[in-house]
Amino acid sequence: MKRGTLFFALLLAVSIQALGFQNTQVDYDAVYRIKDEGFNNSQVMDIAWNLTDRIGPRLTGSEGLKNAYDWTSATFKEWGLSNVEVQPWGEFGKGWDVRKAYIAMTVPYYQALIGIPKAWTLGTNKLVSAEVVYVDAADEAALSEYKGKLKGKVVMLPTSIEAKTTFEADARRFTDEELDGMTKRNVSGGGSGWSASRIAEYRRAARMRNAAYELFKSEGVAMVLNTHRGGGQGTFFTSNGSRNDDSALPEMEIAPEHYNRMVRLVTKGEKVMIEADTKTSFHTKDQKGYNVIAEIPGSDPSLKDEVVMLGAHLDSWFAGTGATDNAAGSAAMMEAIRILKESGVELKRTVRVALWSGEEQGLYGSRNYVQNTFMNDKAPNGEWEKFSAYFNMDNGTGAIRGIYLQENEAARPLFEEWFKPFHEIGASTVTIRNTGGTDHQAFDGIGLPGYQFIQDPIDYGTRTHHTNMDLYERLQAADMKKNAVIIATMVMQTANMDEKMPRKPKVFENR
Repeated sequence: MKRGTLFFALLLAVSIQALGFQNTQVDYDAVYRIKDEGFNNSQVMDIAWNLTDRIGPRLTGSEGLKNAYDWTSATFKEWGLSNVEVQPWGEFGKGWDVRKAYIAMTVPYYQALIGIPKAWTLGTNKLVSAEVVYVDAADEAALSEYKGKLKGKVVMLPTSIEAKTTFEADARRFTDEELDGMTKRNVSGGGSGWSASRIAEYRRAARMRNAAYELFKSEGVAMVLNTHRGGGQGTFFTSNGSRNDDSALPEMEIAPEHYNRMVRLVTKGEKVMIEADTKTSFHTKDQKGYNVIAEIPGSDPSLKDEVVMLGAHLDSWFAGTGATDNAAGSAAMMEAIRILKESGVELKRTVRVALWSGEEQGLYGSRNYVQNTFMNDKAPNGEWEKFSAYFNMDNGTGAIRGIYLQENEAARPLFEEWFKPFHEIGASTVTIRNTGGTDHQAFDGIGLPGYQFIQDPIDYGTRTHHTNMDLYERLQAADMKKNAVIIATMVMQTANMDEKMPRKPKVFENR
């Protein structure tokens, strides 16, 4: 290589490196102001209290979620945010609320049971007293033997849930070894990991359950009892009934220990009686779904039309008050944008916060939002071109330990640099891996950068996720403060880059 050519190549390399540094360097003055506001004047736990203790459960379509729309939008206006809107995203369907939930075993002795109606099911609307029948049928032929025997009965189906004693702590944090392991690319291959035989068994069980429910309807049973995965020690998990089935039977989810005790009694020949009084209500006047949107307008004339977003789902399940799933995320995002507004840090691009609904039923709020905002006839529009990145929080209350790149390797230098101010509080892991199950997927699915944070598990999977114990007490105040500060910093850095967040080389087909 000639000396002049070598010099030019070296100069180009240095220029590229300098350009890269210019785009990734931390604005430590802004970070200081964010930390000062977020740690010394935090409102995150008061926000969380309002969403949980005061407003309560926030099932999509419920009165609780409507109250949350009203309070969050009013709060955004009080903070001086712009373009605040409770924005419809499309048709959701009928809403539903629990009005009363009482259940007890009365024979062979009296004992109150832990339980709640299943979502979108009917209530008994009166006190009913009925014998329990355990419907143990291996196939539809065996199921037919119960015809004529179930009218007015409380029915139970077989379950494999045992609710055994656990010898490990419910709550934990990621170890350094676990976090280091996340930085390694997962090369084990895709797929669900389900074998053909397991899939076949799942489908067979689903067919049997559907057949059983049709029998229960035709027989006129008084109530169906269920228990769900992962419960125990006073915790039970909730799940969907059918939102579109107007003939849905009264159903209750109950604690697995209580469920299994009745199964043992009945299968050993003991008579078991239940009394229950449940009331539920359906809302059909307004069947639209809504998101709450608010903004801080960008300050740079050439960049203010570009957008950086942060968000979390506002809806929850209803057996608890949706504290870790997902008042934690909503409160952190609200606090993050409050910090950005109150600290007065420069934001060249517009920063938009979104609180989604319908996440628990299928990411409906975020998926419809991206279709309505960034797509025309399934093709990207001008807003898609002006979008930079979306940040999501929906892994409980645990401290942020890093971020999932969603296989966007080009973003790695940015996040590795931006997390440096938080290494001292344990947030430094940047993994190329994908993570799923929440609203960032709506953005990632149409080729826009969408990110979810790595968070300490705490007791999310063991005690709070979709359970009756998802309450304010499970929130970790110190972690929540850290999370809001980290999120505010990531949003600030993204809003002030010279260029938009880099995208994956392949623009994903809209799905």
